Amino acid sequence: MGDPLTERMQGILRPHTGLELFQVERTAPPPELAPFVDFFWVLHWDLRGRPPHRQRVLTRPSVHMTFTSYLTGGTTRARIVGVVKDEFTEEIFDEGRVVGAAFRPGGFRPFLGAPVAAITGRFAGVGEVFGAAGRALAEDVFAAADAAEALKRLEAFLAGACPEPDASAVRAAEIVERIAARPALLRVDDLAEDTGMGKRSLQRLFHEYVGIGPKWVIRRFRMLEAAGRAATGTGVDWAELAVELGYADQAHFTRDFTAAVGTPPARYAREAGPGSIDA
Repeated sequence: MGDPLTERMQGILRPHTGLELFQVERTAPPPELAPFVDFFWVLHWDLRGRPPHRQRVLTRPSVHMTFTSYLTGGTTRARIVGVVKDEFTEEIFDEGRVVGAAFRPGGFRPFLGAPVAAITGRFAGVGEVFGAAGRALAEDVFAAADAAEALKRLEAFLAGACPEPDASAVRAAEIVERIAARPALLRVDDLAEDTGMGKRSLQRLFHEYVGIGPKWVIRRFRMLEAAGRAATGTGVDWAELAVELGYADQAHFTRDFTAAVGTPPARYAREAGPGSIDA
């Protein structure tokens, strides 16, 4: 906890390799947006004269609003990224940046005005969700002289569109935070008992506000924890970690990790730790 690499690179697989190719910075939202936005972020890369890079990300249960621009080619893309439940890989090349807002679980529902599950797995245009105002925002963000100014314009737009606080959105965020903070929690039945909610009520809340079911969220946070441990470069006792994360046996943990990350945990640790070389 508190490690700068972990804080900046959460969910980015093989982060030490990534740090050689791009930079990521995160900033906290202003108080009026804190109930909705987890953080604002900027990713910048300069790969001129170098081959493109494909970056795999272990996604989290959050919606992102992103503005991608290739600074030397003039190509731009403004979109709302729903929760990505399967593999997410982004290719970067040439020189460019992404300016984005990561919404808290449940935090995008008041802006969307519809169940967040409606955009799960989708990459919708900002104009599709916010109409003419969203298209105008995209033009303003892309016209900004630098990333700091682009972030100011994005922040101002969201503050101007800021809806009333939604108690159910707050509840959804609290439950997701509880899942993240309890590594041994692995069953929806246990979550229902812990929160005092029935399983059906939990599933309805997550469908409406988070965009994906509680079972997926539980497993994803367990995999994020395991991948983060592996990337630190310190020795990991995988059998012990499997127990800590609530698994009955190491084999089950290994299957889940391999399915989520793409390689078995011990191999990923060798490839992702400090000093690793990953093509």
